[in-house]
Amino acid sequence: MTIRISGKGWIVIPSELRRRYKLVPGAEVQVIDYGGILAIVPGGPNPIQASAGLLAGGGKPLTQALIDEHRRELEGER
Repeated sequence: MTIRISGKGWIVIPSELRRRYKLVPGAEVQVIDYGGILAIVPGGPNPIQASAGLLAGGGKPLTQALIDEHRRELEGER
């Protein structure tokens, strides 16, 4: 499949491929340079946003848990 680059550097992804890869307006893709080969890769969900709140409600903060564990380890060495 051959497509043409516009004067502004735009390309049009054919509708068949947009449907197949669920590329809707506003969807993000990555352009990857494989040393002479450019690949357009559909973007998945943002991993940071997808994991937001994953650890919420789990008790005390992880930092405090690590400090407490370290304190217990030091006390055990005495």
